[in-house]
Amino acid sequence: MLTELAIRNFAIIDELTINFDHGLTVLTGETGAGKSIIIDAVQLLAGERASVQFVRHGADKAEIEGLFSIEEAEHQVVEIGALYGIDVNDAMIVLHRTITANGKSICRVNGKLVTLSVLKEIGSTLIDIHTQHETQSLMNADQHIHLLDLFDGKNILSIKEKYLQKYNEYLQVLNRYKELSENEKELSHRLDLLEFQYNEINQAELSPDEDIELEEERSQLANYEKIFIGMQSAYNALYSDQKALEWLNEAQMALQSIQDYNDFIQSKSKDLTNHYYNIEELAFQLRDHLDQMQYDEERLNEIETRLSEIDRLKRKYGTTVNEILDYQSEIEEEINQIHNKDSHLASLELKLKENKLSAYELALELHQLRKKSADALTKSIHKELKGLYMENAQFFVDIEKQANKSVDIDKINLHKNGLDHVQFKISTNIGEPLKALHRIASGGELSRIMLVMKTIFAKHQGVTSVIFDEVDTGVSGRVAQAMAEKIYRISEQSQVLCITHLPQVAAMADAHMLIKKLEKDQRTSTTIEELSVKERVNELSRMITGKKITDTAKEHGKKLLDLAKQFKKNLAK
Repeated sequence: MLTELAIRNFAIIDELTINFDHGLTVLTGETGAGKSIIIDAVQLLAGERASVQFVRHGADKAEIEGLFSIEEAEHQVVEIGALYGIDVNDAMIVLHRTITANGKSICRVNGKLVTLSVLKEIGSTLIDIHTQHETQSLMNADQHIHLLDLFDGKNILSIKEKYLQKYNEYLQVLNRYKELSENEKELSHRLDLLEFQYNEINQAELSPDEDIELEEERSQLANYEKIFIGMQSAYNALYSDQKALEWLNEAQMALQSIQDYNDFIQSKSKDLTNHYYNIEELAFQLRDHLDQMQYDEERLNEIETRLSEIDRLKRKYGTTVNEILDYQSEIEEEINQIHNKDSHLASLELKLKENKLSAYELALELHQLRKKSADALTKSIHKELKGLYMENAQFFVDIEKQANKSVDIDKINLHKNGLDHVQFKISTNIGEPLKALHRIASGGELSRIMLVMKTIFAKHQGVTSVIFDEVDTGVSGRVAQAMAEKIYRISEQSQVLCITHLPQVAAMADAHMLIKKLEKDQRTSTTIEELSVKERVNELSRMITGKKITDTAKEHGKKLLDLAKQFKKNLAK
């Protein structure tokens, strides 16, 4: 969840630090106080593109920083962080964004500089922001198949992963088939290049690990004098008059003369004798190696020449001799394929059909699972819509499948999601035909449908914080109360931050923040404070009546808080 948000020199915000907790946090305030500016700041923290207009007038830069606590050990942000070398220690992650007055944007995750795309990838796993604009995005039909798959992720996603593996294998073979079957001129040029590369590597007559062995031998020859002197000094220290072996021999003779008096001395005498003979053998080995050592300047020159040739090949074909030889094997196979194009095309065509059939069968399995998931999702949507007083609304998951098993496999066009195209449709009134979600005219209906979808999908998406920015637009009365209850239910699955003008939603909050706009020293600034129970009553009264707070409005505000308290109590049972 989002634990702390710090904003400096951003729009009309001078400096602001907000601490958040679990559950539902509501942010209210008069129009223009800066509520949406805070959401803008969070959106930038999640990877949205920045503008110099966000930098407070007179400041060099704007800074936004968010501290998130990760309550699941296997949260996907840990895996994504590891991919980019970002450690997520102590179940905490800090996102930081700086926008300079000259338009430069700097992004950091846990202190590590990252690109905007990386910040966005990580931010999407932590924050799910829904504004009136984002509601339109949720209605995008391209996203519906992913939402449907997410709804029954336990069954669908494992099959989908297998399908994607087969589908990618099919695409790889298809691309190879196209390379061999299309553009004869390009293929001829490709063959010339490969044969040149193969011959160049072949003429070098490389052997596995040759570079490693030559570099080791070069090191020996280049440091011959140093090695010889060092080994000779070691040998002389062990085997000469008044040197190590002579003293060890004297020590072992001393122990041998008294070993019969004590078991300990007898044991140590044997140990010392063994060590003496081992060191003596080591000294003889050093002597033999010294006798065999010889400096060969001509061999050193040969090695330098050979390594120079190998380095030239490394710049073209690999960082090691083994990589160069692997590359040679690869291009040898490709040369063979081009020379025997017709037979390889026939082989690829057979493999292409096999892979496509395997992928198609998994796509059919996906289709059946999606049909079951669509039925379950439809029932859930209808149940939630009734709770928002849309009893007559009819929701439908339109799944278009291209074909069945009796159709020629060559005529099937697979895509990354299989065979299906999914679109959510709805009819909000009796007698009206089903329409695509984005064709719903009423803002209030759109808000309710979006909230229903968010209620259902929140627990499947795994984000730590869900943010609603005035998504309750166009509703009032009993519908507003029902939406407040839905938003609270979402906060039981994920932390929810909600900007609202509805007193019913504000009353449901676990924490109520009031945003104000102040003028001081000819400058405007935004401030925020958490309200006490008494202050909440006054703010709810303002939201009900406007600027003038009446006793009736206060009573209504108290009643809303009591109703919210009773709702939470009943929900906890």
